Parts: sequence; structure tokens; C-alpha cells
Amino acid sequence: MEVTLLESTDDPEELICKAARNDYSAGFVGEQSFEETMATVEGETIEEKKRTLIGHLLNHGHYGPFEHAQVTFAVKGVSRSCMAQITRHRHVSFDVQSMRYVSFDDVDPADVREGEMVVVPPSATDPDWVGRNQQSGQVDDETVAEREQLFKDTVAQAVQSYQDLLDLGMPPEDARFVLPIGMEVNMVMSMNARMLMHVADMRAAADAQWEIRGLTEDLLDLAEEWCPITFEHYNEHMKNRKNRLAP
Repeated sequence: MEVTLLESTDDPEELICKAARNDYSAGFVGEQSFEETMATVEGETIEEKKRTLIGHLLNHGHYGPFEHAQVTFAVKGVSRSCMAQITRHRHVSFDVQSMRYVSFDDVDPADVREGEMVVVPPSATDPDWVGRNQQSGQVDDETVAEREQLFKDTVAQAVQSYQDLLDLGMPPEDARFVLPIGMEVNMVMSMNARMLMHVADMRAAADAQWEIRGLTEDLLDLAEEWCPITFEHYNEHMKNRKNRLAP
């Protein structure tokens, strides 16, 4: 999986602060300098004032101003299982690689056995991996080797069947029905800063599925570069809550 920040609001935290100060300011933020807008906020420098105000907003549950800062990510190589989970967040906008229009008729099933084009879960190769609702704990090396072989053979067979169906004239939108839910997909997703915190509340939690948890951690890493005061505060004080930040 690879996550890239495609586009984002410039100086998102200045925008967040302007929106927040608009609620309590007699003056009009559209006619003031940022220094004038932040004049009554505690702090010696503008950076300190932003940190004071953003921390106050997050600590007191005033999340509306965070909806103005927007960010767009490109995500490469997540499973369709993970895609189905993340797209449940209806306030995030998505574009997903289509298997109606993109066919994989030139993929070598041997490459699929080596992990190309499909996400291989850790439990297929790691004898010590313990997942949610797993029937048993650790397994021996022989068992996990059989598990890995069965997983890869099944996926490769599905890909070969898909290509055979294409050769028999079946349209890609129908032939894809035989492909496994672990097939990789690329997507673009846009959201505001508040929604990203909500997604993280749900999907970076300890009981979230491993793949979407990894995706969310990557999103948060990029968000901390883009919107540092906000997501430093989130990661330090608010992360791993469960259903705390309403959409």
C-alpha cells in the first residue's frame, strides 16, 4: 500500500482559526489581517496563538471550524475488502479504480502467487499472527506453509479463471465476479480535517482490521505534515477514542 497527499488547503490552520474567530469576533474576518483576527488569543507569536486556539477548540469539542480545511489523498494497492470498509464513511468523497473498464487480462498467475495484484494478509504467512475472531492462536511452521500455499493457489486460480472467461468473450464487468476480495485497487479520497479525525477514531482503533488500520495510520502521518498543530494534538490527546467525534 502507498498513500500520497495529492492536494490540500494551503495554510489549513490559519483557515481553521479564522473560521473559529469569526464566531466570537465583533469584526469581520474577511476585512482583517490574520494578526488582527488573532489579537485576543493567548500567545506571544502567531504560531503560539494558533496552538492555543486549536487546542482549545479540540479540547472543548468545537469541531465545526475543522470542516473548512480539505485534503485529497491517492491510495495505491489496497484490497477491495479495505475499500469496502473505508467507503462506508459517507462524508468522504471517493473515486475508485473500476474493474468494469480496467481489465487484468495480461496478469501472470505465477506473479499473483508471489503477491502481485493481491493483498496477502499477515495470517497467511505469519505463524504467530493472531487476528480478531481467530479460532486458534499460534500454529506451527508446517501449517502456516500449507495455509500460504492454499491462499496463493486459490488466488492464482481465480485470476486464471478470470482471464479464461475474458477469452471466452465474457465482459470484464461480469468476469470480475470470480476475482477475490483481496484484489488490489487504487483510489482517490477527499475529506476535511474533522472527517479525517472521525475516520481515525473508527479505523485506527486497536480492534480495527489490520489493513484499514495501516491505511489510517498513513493518512495521519501525512496529515501531521499538512496540518501539524491539529494532528499533533489529535495524536497526543485524542487518538484511539471510539465513536467520540461525530461526523
